[in-house]
Amino acid sequence: MKLKIVLSLLASFVIASSAQAAGNAKAGQDKAQACFACHGVNGNASNPVWPKLAGQNAGYLLKQLQDFKSSKQRTDPLMAGQVASLSEQDMEDLAAFFAAQKPTIGTADEVDFETGQRIYRGGNKVTGVAACMACHGPAGAGNPAARFPMLSGQNADYTVKQLKAFRSADRSNDAGKMMQNIAGNMTDKEIAAVASYMQGLH
Repeated sequence: MKLKIVLSLLASFVIASSAQAAGNAKAGQDKAQACFACHGVNGNASNPVWPKLAGQNAGYLLKQLQDFKSSKQRTDPLMAGQVASLSEQDMEDLAAFFAAQKPTIGTADEVDFETGQRIYRGGNKVTGVAACMACHGPAGAGNPAARFPMLSGQNADYTVKQLKAFRSADRSNDAGKMMQNIAGNMTDKEIAAVASYMQGLH
């Protein structure tokens, strides 16, 4: 009985601590001004080589900031400079702010639409490419609990760059090499097609 009470109290403490550590979107807005130069006002990047952050789930955004700061699994000279002085609270606040913003949706290239749709929804059984929607959802909303990112509306050029980085293992901050294994079996044409499809997905 006492053990149950102790465990209950510990669980309550953990939950309370997590709640206190949650990001503050208002504070994040003040801290995000420097981010707008590349990622666009409120996180809707107009330059296709930079990712849209608006509407992205906070857990995923937080992990990426943490990885840029302390991990060799995801490196970028520009981002390394941006995150160097950020505290854990700063990163949580930024993640909360961008997650609360409304994302814009782009358009998919009609030429590659069928290929992109086929890969996203059904994968490629012959080469062992899993369907993207299995983890990222039918509408590309992602899975916040698992920290799988929202892909709906993401800039295609940026997605192509990331899939190729996973394929070459230049980026390796995916759980269990999941994305490395998937992208490793994708052709350039498949990558381009699915990236375009996701840009218009909503």
